[in-house]
Amino acid sequence: MKSEELLGFFLDLQQECGGVIPFERYMQEALYHPLYGYYSAQIRDVGAAGDFSTSATLDLGLGMALAAWITKRAQELGWQRIPVIEVGAGNGKLARDILRHLPWKTRWHIDYMIHETSPMLQQKQRKLLRWSGVRWISDLAVALDQSQGRALIFSNELVDAFPCKLFQKTGQEWQELGITISKEGGLSEKIIATTSPDPWFAQFAHLSEGQRVERHDSYRDWLRTWSSHWREGALLTIDYGEKACDLYERKPEGSLRAYWRHQRLTRRDLYARFGKQDLTVDVNFTDLLKWGEELRWKNKPLITQHEFVEAWVSGKSIVKNFPTEAGKAFKVLEQSPV
Repeated sequence: MKSEELLGFFLDLQQECGGVIPFERYMQEALYHPLYGYYSAQIRDVGAAGDFSTSATLDLGLGMALAAWITKRAQELGWQRIPVIEVGAGNGKLARDILRHLPWKTRWHIDYMIHETSPMLQQKQRKLLRWSGVRWISDLAVALDQSQGRALIFSNELVDAFPCKLFQKTGQEWQELGITISKEGGLSEKIIATTSPDPWFAQFAHLSEGQRVERHDSYRDWLRTWSSHWREGALLTIDYGEKACDLYERKPEGSLRAYWRHQRLTRRDLYARFGKQDLTVDVNFTDLLKWGEELRWKNKPLITQHEFVEAWVSGKSIVKNFPTEAGKAFKVLEQSPV
């Protein structure tokens, strides 16, 4: 893509947005634009050959734990046919590990589906899993209808890849931030407007002036697109983050960051290499718990990924060798329809 084309794209987008591009929209385009987006057209791989690694690419313990979780939950539900949906499957290695560790009786009855929006990652998944019996779905609601509303659904590092809104505290008010671009191509942050009174900000009343926070409204909206089609099963969300009370401890600039060739980038570097680097933020699990309650789901207690692996994998060596730092930084939330 030529620089002139990118500049024209930004200027048109800025005009479409009324003069300031909300950060959420900027992140949406940077990650998912059909031609320019990181996940749509630029990502090379996940792991050593890519720009970032996940805990699933570093250790087999998570795949073993998820295989045990699927088997146990299916037995508890008494299902003969076991619909499993992995949302955002990366390069497919986690799916491969899960399928390898399923008991043969469970494997025989499982219907393993992957919902993947990245064409490049789906291509890698299809190549890796071509003989595994996995199938790909384009619409989660349709897949749930076809399985009579039953499914065990899980994701690993999905929520953090959803575009987020970006806010900054000025005085006692919270203001939403956006992006402007000059005709010469210079990007700069700009306050869009002071947000209207919103009880959501009360959880951050203790934070100092200048603090930045993020909110995944797009993930909440995505849950609502398919939740009414889901009637039985369990949803497992694995991601890095904390509850709101601990999320921004010693993080006055918020958790927004970019990854490029395994380098962690912040500040001005966030806006470099549009579409060629990953953008991500920590997950506010207080939001996920609340949104689950609003959907009338049952929330299990939030645990660390290390605790999850320890609970589901028999064999001390696997748990002992599981990446300690990732195991504590990542959290696991299980929810189910009431």
